[in-house]
Amino acid sequence: MAQTEHKAGDPFVAWFRGSSPYIHAHRGRTFVITFGGEAVADPRFSDLIHDIALLHGLGIRLVLVHGARPQIEERLRLRRAEMKVINGLRVTDGQALACVKEAAGAVRVEVEALLSMGVANSPMAGAKIRVVSGNFVTARPIGVRNGIDYCHTGQVRRIDSQALEKVLDSSAIALIPPLGYSPTGEVFNLTAADVAGSAAVALSADKLISLAEGPELRDSNGERVTNLIPRELDSMLKQQSDMPEELTQHLRSALYACRHGVKRIHLLERGRDGALLRELFTRDGVGTMLSAEHYEEIRTARIDDVAGILELLAPLEEMGILVRRSRELLETEIERFSVVELDGMVIGCASLYCYPDERMAELACLMVHPDYRQGGRGDTLLAQMEQRSREQEVDKLFVLTTQAAHWFRERGFVNLPVESLPMSKRELYNYQRNSKVFVKEICAR
Repeated sequence: MAQTEHKAGDPFVAWFRGSSPYIHAHRGRTFVITFGGEAVADPRFSDLIHDIALLHGLGIRLVLVHGARPQIEERLRLRRAEMKVINGLRVTDGQALACVKEAAGAVRVEVEALLSMGVANSPMAGAKIRVVSGNFVTARPIGVRNGIDYCHTGQVRRIDSQALEKVLDSSAIALIPPLGYSPTGEVFNLTAADVAGSAAVALSADKLISLAEGPELRDSNGERVTNLIPRELDSMLKQQSDMPEELTQHLRSALYACRHGVKRIHLLERGRDGALLRELFTRDGVGTMLSAEHYEEIRTARIDDVAGILELLAPLEEMGILVRRSRELLETEIERFSVVELDGMVIGCASLYCYPDERMAELACLMVHPDYRQGGRGDTLLAQMEQRSREQEVDKLFVLTTQAAHWFRERGFVNLPVESLPMSKRELYNYQRNSKVFVKEICAR
């Protein structure tokens, strides 16, 4: 077999290696993925199917919930009918329900057909994916609201989680249409977002992923919203009342799922090629993630953070900017460190060494990963170290640096002679490195 040579720094190799923690973390997890009928009508829908097949091949348990809005509307046009929308809710009369059932069936068959492909020399070669659809959703009618009878428009009453678990345990993909059934045999038109959110909660899914139409979610300043917690999303929904109906449905479903135990909900721009893979297998992702709490935190380091800290410090140690620390030394000093953790990765660290006799402390190893230096994390770590200094009744915080003098000056540190250091630290001072000494008064709060 011919060997392909990769140069150092090959972006594919770097990406593939970087994705390995996610490949391991996602295996065996349950993801609920929802997409609209617009995705199915898109000529590039096969690309999304290939990505879904890849997730299945990586051992992820998948539940797919599809919509069928454009397919329904096309059938209504052919019948010269329409589905009224009142107060954001669709009125599904008998004629509209017939169109809903036809469209949902057609979309289901299309998805099943594409997932069944196994053509040689294609992304689906050798996939052999089984897809199982069924009456997994029990629904009830919305009923009459403010005098409006919404007829066959319904909402989820119950998800048959046991049946879905059996499908997933058999290594099949579960496919759920936007339909629900009553114990008396009635059929109800549901929103895919409602079904997906309810299914994710019922299954205690690890992720709910919504592939929404339109552009990515942005804040009032036009910046992409990368992370949200429920109270922030509540505020956004109140402030941006002109959001498209479908996006609002996805966001409300996300709120419901998050508040009922689904740890992470991802909102992605469906039209972005590879959005699903980029979100799941890169650290920064490309969409918006909703979680019960922010998934980035600053905390006291633990022994299992040693490898991450060593990896973070290694480049600066090799350049001679930081004094090299062995794994053994770091393990004995780990309680002196604080770390910034982002999605399980240590992206920043700092340590504190106290000299109680002089009521001074040394700030050391203040480092933030180069890819994450724009978010004020260095200032956050510094504030954490200052707070720890106060707790240790320290009056002055000092740092030795060869490269970051201006950064510390901008934050209130003053350049002082080596003689200002505590005696025991002064005795260890390396005059060959010629590090600058900067000191900051720590005020009690």
